[in-house]
Amino acid sequence: MHQQLPHCTTVVCGIFFVFSVKHYLHYRFTAQTKADTLPEFSAVVVVDDKQIKHYSNEKRVWIVTEHDWTEAPEEPPDSRDWFIHQTRTLSNCAYSECSGEFNVPHKCCSVIAELHVLQRIIGCELNTFLNGTMTNLTAFDKYGFDGEDFMDFSSDALQWIDKNPKAKETKMKWDQQTEQPNYFEILLCFFHYDFMLSFPAPPDVCVFAVEALDDQGKLVLSCLATGFYPRDIEMNIRLDRINTENKTLSAVRPKADGSFQLRTSVKIDRNHKGSYDCLVNHKFTSKMNKVESTSLNFSVFFCFVF
Repeated sequence: MHQQLPHCTTVVCGIFFVFSVKHYLHYRFTAQTKADTLPEFSAVVVVDDKQIKHYSNEKRVWIVTEHDWTEAPEEPPDSRDWFIHQTRTLSNCAYSECSGEFNVPHKCCSVIAELHVLQRIIGCELNTFLNGTMTNLTAFDKYGFDGEDFMDFSSDALQWIDKNPKAKETKMKWDQQTEQPNYFEILLCFFHYDFMLSFPAPPDVCVFAVEALDDQGKLVLSCLATGFYPRDIEMNIRLDRINTENKTLSAVRPKADGSFQLRTSVKIDRNHKGSYDCLVNHKFTSKMNKVESTSLNFSVFFCFVF
């Protein structure tokens, strides 16, 4: 008598029920003195863990890294020379009466004998339902100097917040600047709102097998893709890299969060020798999950999250 295999439906739902998607757009700048081995200035644009633009010091221009991002967002207006000037000024003032003010005259200048690093990250993070409903928007502009927090911009109070005693004079000066609005990053986020919503979401793929109800010598091998957007997707269960026949394919079904799911199943012999896999092709990714034939003599439940 065969032992009843565990029911997997509840587990699958618990793993893959996703309500919202988080996107972010970051501009990351680094400028340093005494750049013996590293470049004096570097900058990149990062969207959802993918670098889409970088600054070329040789050509003095921004270059699109990913060919698919021909409409990549514009970078902030502050130039390479501006960052280098601020770094040198702050470095020269680190141990002087200038108290770390960025925009002081060159009277503070001296030979910089030590390495100093100025970093800035500006951008926004957006949580949305895939149907376009925005759940949360966070904008930020943060500066760091020599590995310590220096100054942040508050999108609520619309003013700079000093994080370091050396930043107090800089905060006072920047709070008075009206020609370059301090809420630039907020406008940036809303300007690129549609751009950020256009991102596809990759499928989460789960492969599992249960005993066939009508034949104890067979298993039902299933492949489930869920949480993907847009809805166009291809899915095949294959035996030795050849698509199987007589499989059951459900319709692409919408989920409560605006994403989609699809399931395909095929009945196979429990003791069949061969290698099964599930190949999923989607706009965002192409993944193959493999199930070895030796595993099919037992309860099979493999979940892969990409």
